[in-house]
Amino acid sequence: MKMSTTGDLYIDGHYCCKTLELPWKDNQRSVSCIPEGTYKVKSRYSTKFGEHLLVEGVPDRSYILFHPANDVKELEGCIAPVEKLTSSTTGIFSQNAFQQILFVVLQAKKEGKRVKLIIEG
Repeated sequence: MKMSTTGDLYIDGHYCCKTLELPWKDNQRSVSCIPEGTYKVKSRYSTKFGEHLLVEGVPDRSYILFHPANDVKELEGCIAPVEKLTSSTTGIFSQNAFQQILFVVLQAKKEGKRVKLIIEG
């Protein structure tokens, strides 16, 4: 049984980092990765995660976040960027990878640009 979904994150066509998500479980809330598609990404603040990124427009789901996590066990339907995968369910330097993405998104926001996430199989 697959324990996670991993991917490569590109920003404007340039490789940025790896990603960790839960395995595909029919897009079920809190236990599944998100389906292929194009989604809006915007910055958000919470006391739990501080400044982080919110993925909007996922069918039948809400509050899907990009936030630091080095183990898929720390995720509840969210996406964790990591600099390097150490296994199929863990990675390292998630905080560093996340800060890179957050910087790009906040800069785009300052410039009045929209940010989108495209997930392809």
